[in-house]
Amino acid sequence: MDFLEKAQRVFDIEISGVREVRDRLDGEFARAVGLMMGAVEKRNKIVVVGVGKSGHIGEKIASTLTSTGCPAVVLNSLNALHGDLGVVADGDIVLALSYSGETDELNALVPALRRFDVKMIAITGNPRSFLGANADIHLDVRVSQEACPLNLAPTSSTSAMLVLGDALAMVLLEARGFNQEDFARFHPGGRLGRTLLFKVHQIMRGPDRMAMVTADTSVREALHEMARRRAGSAVITLESGELAGVFTHGDFGRHFQADPGIMEKRVGDLMTRNPICVAGDHLAAEVLRILQQHAIDDLVVVDAENRPIGIVDSQDLARFRLV
Repeated sequence: MDFLEKAQRVFDIEISGVREVRDRLDGEFARAVGLMMGAVEKRNKIVVVGVGKSGHIGEKIASTLTSTGCPAVVLNSLNALHGDLGVVADGDIVLALSYSGETDELNALVPALRRFDVKMIAITGNPRSFLGANADIHLDVRVSQEACPLNLAPTSSTSAMLVLGDALAMVLLEARGFNQEDFARFHPGGRLGRTLLFKVHQIMRGPDRMAMVTADTSVREALHEMARRRAGSAVITLESGELAGVFTHGDFGRHFQADPGIMEKRVGDLMTRNPICVAGDHLAAEVLRILQQHAIDDLVVVDAENRPIGIVDSQDLARFRLV
C-alpha cells in the first residue's frame, strides 16, 4: 500500500468538499453573520450544540468565537433537557450542527429551544431535514464524498463544518472591527500573548543604557561610549535632541577596512542618516517585523518629537521570550 498516495487522496477529497461548500455560499451566510453580530452587540451569546463528531467541531467553533470576542457556550444536548437549558437566554443565537439534520438528541431539543426568544442557525448537509426545516437560517455543508474509503466516517463533512465555522467567526471578527489589542486581551498567555501585549517602551533599553553622542563626536569617543554602555550602536542626536542617525559596530568594521585612520573622524560623517525607528507606544510585534524585514540588530525608539528615548536590541527579544 502506498501510504503517501492514500494520504494525498484524503487531502484531495476533503479540499474538494470544502470547495463545494464555498461555492454554495449565498445570502443565508450573510444573514447568519448579521444575526450573530446583532446578538453580540446586545451582549447576548452564541449557544453551540451538536452531537458526536459534529459536537466536537462545535466545541472548536465556540472556542474560536469566544477567543475573538464573541461570547459562545457549548450546550450539551443530552443534559439540556435536564436543567442545562438554563444557559440559554432570550436574544441568544443557537448554532446547531448535525450533518444529517436528523439527530434524535437535537430534534428533541428544538421544541424546548423554541420556548425562548432565540434565533437558530442550522449547519447541516440536508436543508430538508428536521433541523434544517425548523431553523431560521440553514447553512448547507453537503459534500459529495467523505474521505473515508468506506464513505462512512465523518471526514470531508466535518472539515466543511469546521471551515464554515471559521468563516463565520472571521467575518464576524472583521465586521466588528476586532483588532490586535482586542485579541491580546483574550490571549495573555504564551508567546502570542507576550508579543501582542508588550509595548515597545516595555522592552526597550532606556536612555541610561544607550550610547548617545552628537555628530561632532569622534569615532573613537563613540566606540568608547558604546563599550561603556555595552551597546552595539551609538545614537547620534542633533542639538535640538532629535534623532540624526546611528553608528554601529558593523559600520565601524566596514569603514575601518577602507580607512584605518577613521578613529578621529566625526561620527556624523559616517553615520546612517534617518535610520529606521519605532514609537514607544507601538506593539512589540512591530519590532519583530521591522527587525526581520530590514535585517538589522538594533532599533531606535523615538517620541512624538523624534527624540530618542530608548533602543531595542534584538538580543533583548529572547530575554522577553518574544522569539
